[in-house]
Amino acid sequence: MNALLTALSVAGPLACGWGVHGLWMGRRLTAARRDPLSGLLTRAAFERGSLRILGRQMHTAVILIDLDGFKALNDTAGHAAGDAAIRNTAASLTDALSTYPGAVVGRLGGDEFIAAVPLPAAHRLAWLLGALHDVITAPFRFEGTDLSVGVSIGASLSSDLRPDAPQGGLVALSLLMRLADEAMYTAKRAGGGWCDPAASAPVCTTTAGRRTGRPGTHTPHPEETAA
Repeated sequence: MNALLTALSVAGPLACGWGVHGLWMGRRLTAARRDPLSGLLTRAAFERGSLRILGRQMHTAVILIDLDGFKALNDTAGHAAGDAAIRNTAASLTDALSTYPGAVVGRLGGDEFIAAVPLPAAHRLAWLLGALHDVITAPFRFEGTDLSVGVSIGASLSSDLRPDAPQGGLVALSLLMRLADEAMYTAKRAGGGWCDPAASAPVCTTTAGRRTGRPGTHTPHPEETAA
């Protein structure tokens, strides 16, 4: 009996210590999977999450998001304002995609974000891209001032891949990310907004970080761009 009590008295603190250590390690692993500024998944964690839904859903959209006017915001309003823009974008993306079960969102670095979203139908993608554009470009409050950024968004859809293309796994994800990246730069070259992969053309363009047509924007005349 005494030997049992002795063993328990030794094992108790050890078990408690391992429990605390396990909790600490769990928190460290969770922190490693999250970007410290935005709270979104890091690239590696995003890829792992995306692979779980890619191939299981007929229509999985990979969406690349790059802020426009971010450097100008940093230069004029300061880096704290830039950090606020990153956090606001992350919160907007998380909120907008909360109604899509299984969606994963990450920050690739700088002012570039990525999402993988299972869709019930392919035609929902254009609506989703327009909604993401609107929430990201909406003004946000920083130290008593309304600030805003523009955005360029590109996307690819797993169901649009050729039949001989891989439909799941890291190779398929890399292909979808490349296609989304190309679409995003198509939108950026056109002045911002989002690029509908079905039409292969940008829509909802922005000028100087603001949606074209809003007060304060100016679309250059052809003679100006030729000068």
